Amino acid sequence: MQQAIEFILEVEKLKTVTRKVKPLALERYENSAEHSWQLCLFAYSLEVYAAEPVNMNHVIRMLLVHDIGEIDTGDTMVFVEGGWGERKRDELAAIRRIFGFLPADKAAELESLWQEFEAGQTAEARFANAIDRAMPALLNLNNNGQSWKENGISYERVVKRIRGQIEEGCPALWEYMEPRLAEAKERGFFGA
Repeated sequence: MQQAIEFILEVEKLKTVTRKVKPLALERYENSAEHSWQLCLFAYSLEVYAAEPVNMNHVIRMLLVHDIGEIDTGDTMVFVEGGWGERKRDELAAIRRIFGFLPADKAAELESLWQEFEAGQTAEARFANAIDRAMPALLNLNNNGQSWKENGISYERVVKRIRGQIEEGCPALWEYMEPRLAEAKERGFFGA
């Protein structure tokens, strides 16, 4: 019991990790815990659109742990270019430290979920990655491109970064987003 309590109090810190996009109708930036929670509901809502049948319980567990490393590393905007190898190395060290609060078997299980998400090789991981890539874009599409404008993110960079993973894991979601992104470009939602 004590190990589980220590673990959950450590992951409480995910609420302090600020992201670059604001929740709709709010002036503050979202945190990584909110992001993870929302992704779980988004994935559940879109299960029928997954490119392949998925085990939703497995997808949700992956989404719950995919950003835990940000407790130590902070959030990096998905549209940042370069440095991802070092970033993922640091996140791996972080998740090992944080999952280390748990008994070894539970720690190994959660690390395996994190590794699976990062590798993106299973149907569940591809779907989870599609959902993760889509959510910041959906927020920006509905808040006049707030973080794209603030961070100088171009339409081309957004499409380059999210298209492949969304198409691979949830093609119908890309079909939904593609014309909306093009319209957002026309409306000036992107940075330089």
